[in-house]
Amino acid sequence: MGLSISDLRSGMTILYNGELYEIIEYAHSMRGRGGAIAKTKLRHVLTGRIREETFRGAENTEHAFLEGRPLQYLYKDGDQYIFMNTEDFEQSIVSADLLEKKIDYMIEGMEVTGYFYQDLLVKVELPNFVELQVEYAEPAVKGNTISNVDKSVKLESGVTVNVPLFVQQGDRIKVDTRTGRYVERVQREE
Repeated sequence: MGLSISDLRSGMTILYNGELYEIIEYAHSMRGRGGAIAKTKLRHVLTGRIREETFRGAENTEHAFLEGRPLQYLYKDGDQYIFMNTEDFEQSIVSADLLEKKIDYMIEGMEVTGYFYQDLLVKVELPNFVELQVEYAEPAVKGNTISNVDKSVKLESGVTVNVPLFVQQGDRIKVDTRTGRYVERVQREE
């Protein structure tokens, strides 16, 4: 028996026609005598392919249980990323396609959460905030103190983010991994 459309939610992982999908957008609407429908945008968990689907009832869907496990990012090998389960030291390999923009905020040794479906790593979640070191920053220009002026800096993970002028090379900053935005400068421990 399939899931009812009222059971569907954004962020949920489902099996639809035997394939694993994550619901990335969900809109429920009533159509008078026609009954309720749910318009969704689904992302195939393994291929990343996006498709739109309209559900009218308990169709060929079921909730897919993903087991979360603590992982540590070890290293990159070509287009593959290697993670280690911190409880049993098993290693899992995922492609860059599965990680998408998360790659921008990953550094070796980082603790993440891996989600497994039938012992296959299908999703990696980073912490909402990560602390990264500024590898390169242009020096602030004297007299350039207008409020809300930003500059671009390159972080140790290789990504470039906009930060306030006072951030310097060597500083550690907190970045929101969901938006890619600067949050704050982290105080250096003396």
